[in-house]
Amino acid sequence: MPNPLIRLAGHAADWRGRPLPADLEHHARRALLDWFASLLPGCSRAPATLLAAALAPERGAGKAICYVDGGRVPLRQAALINGTASHTVEFDDIHRDAGYHPSVATIPPALAAAQSSGASMQDLLRAIVAGYEVGCRIGLAVQPSHYRFWHTTGTVGTFGSAAAVAVILGLDAARTAHALATAATMAGGLQQAFRGDGMSKPLHPGHAAEAGALAAMAAAQGVTGALDVLDGPAGFAAATSEDTGKWDKALDGLGKRYAIAAMTFKNHGCCGHVFAGLDGIEALRTTRRFGPGDVAAIHIGGYGPTKTVCDRPEARTEQDCRFSMQYCAAALLHLGGVRLAAFEPAQLADPAIRATMAKVTVSLDPELADAYPARRAARVRVTLRNGSVLEHLQPTRKGDPEMPLSDADLSAKFHELAGPAIGAGAAARLEEALLRGDVLPGHVPLLAPAQAA
Repeated sequence: MPNPLIRLAGHAADWRGRPLPADLEHHARRALLDWFASLLPGCSRAPATLLAAALAPERGAGKAICYVDGGRVPLRQAALINGTASHTVEFDDIHRDAGYHPSVATIPPALAAAQSSGASMQDLLRAIVAGYEVGCRIGLAVQPSHYRFWHTTGTVGTFGSAAAVAVILGLDAARTAHALATAATMAGGLQQAFRGDGMSKPLHPGHAAEAGALAAMAAAQGVTGALDVLDGPAGFAAATSEDTGKWDKALDGLGKRYAIAAMTFKNHGCCGHVFAGLDGIEALRTTRRFGPGDVAAIHIGGYGPTKTVCDRPEARTEQDCRFSMQYCAAALLHLGGVRLAAFEPAQLADPAIRATMAKVTVSLDPELADAYPARRAARVRVTLRNGSVLEHLQPTRKGDPEMPLSDADLSAKFHELAGPAIGAGAAARLEEALLRGDVLPGHVPLLAPAQAA
């Protein structure tokens, strides 16, 4: 078959001057709005704040905006810090079949490159579409086996970044191919980073954003890469998945169907592998009106990562709890939702939530496991203290393409997350600029903690 890297590079390069159809522009603006919703609360949290402080002595002249502190910085530093901040509160988008969060690796470098070069909003939107397309399709080629050991956002995200920045820099197909080839050998991000504690996981998209930007900048100056690095016998797919890649599947419909039109926008502030279980509990609770005190036991049957990544009955830290089905299910029952407030210190230590966690168990459901990654489902069984047993098959997740967040839902999510960070008025103005404006987004001042409270 034709070299997949050459095919993808040609497709990305075509977006340099191609008119953006209205439907794709709408999807790209939704992605940009959702990225800012995820970014702004993360700007006042570690590790982005610590990273910004660590890199402050290296800050030189630059035109890109570091949203963590408002400073003007070089392209790569903005991509790194903003990418890290936007993955911190776990509200960023998902391409389900690729098992990948494209916004946090694609939009920060594209926006930083656009701000640095004086590009237009239309240039940025085209770059986002191209970056999503390249990253998601490479993800399709290596999943689901890639996800056994690798964090797709840290690995595949590097390609999305390189493609998006290549579009902003105006690289032709040949130089875009070399950007992708160089990006391949800088891709990384290990699963173990989020199976335990620590701050490494948000750094994965930050690193991918910076490394992809570097690859594109280098290609612009003539740096070359190995053009068979995706599908070669010792290439990216061979090294990180079970074979040399499902490239026929990955390239099917290229130029006709677009990844950015099939995004999952998160409805809960936690790992996406928890979502179907939460949605199933909520469906049962809506019909039967039970509360946490009524519950004797909850069992979630799920697909592979629901068990291997999210069965965490002893979770205690913020990161661990974001990946714990036990904690998130208990928080949903006690708090009515799994939003930012669920991960405040008082809630993480709440004895009532922790008592409910002990009632939640998780198992692998073989039928649902076989349907993964194209289907993210859960079987939920709730046993009430009165002896009633409630069962529900949740076939998909709210926010998935089959059950999408509407524009109104996405707007409400944006204001919920952005309002406390920048103020309601500023959030309304930013939303208008992102959804309908012709000018690149600029500096967005964060409220001081006292003002935000």
